[in-house]
Amino acid sequence: MNEKEKNTRTKQNSATAPKRTYRKRTSAKEKTVSEKKVKAETAATTKPKTSRKPKEVKKTPVKIIPLGGLNEIGKNMTVFECSNDIFILDCGLAFPDADMPGVDIVIPDFTYVERNKEKIRGIVITHGHEDHIGGLAYLLKKINVPVYATRLTIGLIEGKLKEQGLYGKVNLNIVEPKKTVKMGCMAVEFIKVNHSIPDSVGMAIHTPAGVIVHTGDFKVDYSPIDGKIIDLARFGELGSRGVLALMADSTNAERAGYTHSERTVGESFDKLFQKGEGKRIIIATFSSNIHRVQQIVNCAERYGRKVAVFGRSMVNVINTAIELGYLDVPDGIFIDIEMMNRYESERIVLITTGSQGEPMSALTRMAMNDHKKVNITPMDFIIISATPIPGNEKFVTRVVNELMKSGAEVVYEAMYEVHVSGHACQEELKLMQALTKPKFFIPVHGEYKHLKKHADLAKQMGLPSENVIIAEIGNVIETDGNTMKVVSQVPAGRVLVDGLGVGDVGSIVLRDRKHLAQDGLIIIVIGIERSTNEIVAGPDIISRGFVYVRESEELMEEAKGLLTDTLANCSASELREWNSLKGKLRDALSDYIYQKTKRSPMILPIIMET
Repeated sequence: MNEKEKNTRTKQNSATAPKRTYRKRTSAKEKTVSEKKVKAETAATTKPKTSRKPKEVKKTPVKIIPLGGLNEIGKNMTVFECSNDIFILDCGLAFPDADMPGVDIVIPDFTYVERNKEKIRGIVITHGHEDHIGGLAYLLKKINVPVYATRLTIGLIEGKLKEQGLYGKVNLNIVEPKKTVKMGCMAVEFIKVNHSIPDSVGMAIHTPAGVIVHTGDFKVDYSPIDGKIIDLARFGELGSRGVLALMADSTNAERAGYTHSERTVGESFDKLFQKGEGKRIIIATFSSNIHRVQQIVNCAERYGRKVAVFGRSMVNVINTAIELGYLDVPDGIFIDIEMMNRYESERIVLITTGSQGEPMSALTRMAMNDHKKVNITPMDFIIISATPIPGNEKFVTRVVNELMKSGAEVVYEAMYEVHVSGHACQEELKLMQALTKPKFFIPVHGEYKHLKKHADLAKQMGLPSENVIIAEIGNVIETDGNTMKVVSQVPAGRVLVDGLGVGDVGSIVLRDRKHLAQDGLIIIVIGIERSTNEIVAGPDIISRGFVYVRESEELMEEAKGLLTDTLANCSASELREWNSLKGKLRDALSDYIYQKTKRSPMILPIIMET
């Protein structure tokens, strides 16, 4: 082995041989510190990691302010506010209760929107029913802002504006479903839904805090008359992306199951037209139910009948629907009411208003033999194609009774399927919850019992109780995307419309009207000579609505004697103070009348100066 090979082998052995290490001797102090460091590192690596909650991102807050439609039927109106932008969703009316004598309609209190009118970017409307558009003209008189709605709804709004002298003065905008309208920092997307009037939509409100879905009035009809099915896919798409809050129609929240399709009414009409053969057919329904009218027209054509229309609202809606192409009417099938007598009764179908027993409606006047054109006879076959609105049952029953007394055959909802609701029942409401998967829920459109039942359904679907808000009108509901709660209250309530007067009938006037209606009126008239301060005439008593004077002469004479004695006992100073004198006469007569009759009529003293 030469020198070169030796050197090579030596290098290989040194490379493969284990290296000898030399450990440095550590002191006890250094050892302790080192062990502590190792333990700390080991503890740090073995310590379970705590999952941190993601930080809640604060977003621009959004306010939802219902001004109507909660704890009541009708008068639907909701304000959405974000930063310096406001828009209004719907502006409807309600019909007066029995304790509102003389009142024509009831509209929301516009005080809050009037105070913030410079912030309002527009008004969006879900559909053309009175409880959603009936108050709009009154609002537009105070605040002229753009209105956005679907084509038929705009057509019906135009009719309202003509009545109020606003036609051509308001910016009306037609919006098709799937389109979006910008409202400042918010945007409103129109979504097709089914209801008892065509062109109904729900709304997806895109806000900085999140998406708020408002269903409007809706139901799920898989076979609608116009073939346009509710856009469930869009509601589901919104739900998959995240819906902050759902505001949903609660009208039928107490009813289990599903709402029937409008087509079932058409099938019932077909059978009833056969049953009514040889008789004049009169059908009362809601003026706005264009799909119902379409099915009546279809049956009339099938059975060779002509159609006449009664009722101002019915005529207006049908004319608008024909003009805009929402009613398919064969030529010559509609006839003027003046031409009815030219046809045999069995060839006529009358479509009329009055399905709710309204006192001044066409059907009620027919029932009371007070209609100029139509007299009810045993040769009439009458169909009431509607369900009584809560509170109207007595009115409808009275009309049915009077029609039957005239010999007519009357069919109403309890007997045949001549009406289906336009509102979703429980299973459809659950479907909407399942599709949108909202974080928060606010039931709308209904009395408290409807809102409560709908809230319970939402909880059954898994929403926590604290995320369900049953609000009242005037509540300011605020959300920043993380929480939602009622934070304050704004002015809200009802404004009464009586004739041309808007808001001039208040609680005091209503109290007086009810007092007069319940107990009547007594007027005391006396004449006083101002210079001598002597009573020169009276006291005379006039009674209206209290007792029939000719049959209560003794009572009236005693009352007159009492007032004479009261005046005789008055001092000269009391006779000069007329307000004090009126109070004394009123108190004396009131006590006497109540003692004798247990009634409390309104007593009105009148002092005439001679």
